[in-house]
Amino acid sequence: MKRYGLLLFVLVIASVLLVACGSQEPEPVTFEIEMSEFAYSIDTLEATVGQDVTIELINSGLLEHELMIGRDVMMMNNRPSGYQHDLFESAGVEPVVVMTAVDMSEDDHADDDHEEDEHQEGDEHSEDEAEHGHEGFMVALPAEAKEKATITFTVTEDMVGEWEIGCFVQEGVHYDAGMKGKFVVTN
Repeated sequence: MKRYGLLLFVLVIASVLLVACGSQEPEPVTFEIEMSEFAYSIDTLEATVGQDVTIELINSGLLEHELMIGRDVMMMNNRPSGYQHDLFESAGVEPVVVMTAVDMSEDDHADDDHEEDEHQEGDEHSEDEAEHGHEGFMVALPAEAKEKATITFTVTEDMVGEWEIGCFVQEGVHYDAGMKGKFVVTN
């Protein structure tokens, strides 16, 4: 009888510990991505539901680059021009985007004391979108801007699955040249 009582006690304690561990919020994650001709420095980003994600973009190339996250490449004039399903629009999430001046004297790392502009982008279509010829959430950084962009959002259930990251600048030339990656979301 004592054995069964001890076994039951151990099982109850183990169950409580498992429930406590399972209910913890995932740790925030930050991805620093350098954009160059024609690649992202990280080609796969992984996150889980409930996780706070920060994506820091730095354009280290000679050309303008952008980051879009979505599914099903959209074609315009037989050229890739964005995604039919935008990650943020599909999930009903408006990420926060902060543009920060990059201090070039410190090995191309940002000096957080030089914040210039903070804004949100989402369903609104900016001048950049009209210029690029595609819609959806994007962050574009000109090469000469000397800025980094920080995108912050919380992963939701609606984001679960595999998404693609892409740059569609120059009528999709960057995308065709291999400037793409994956954003994988799990429960």
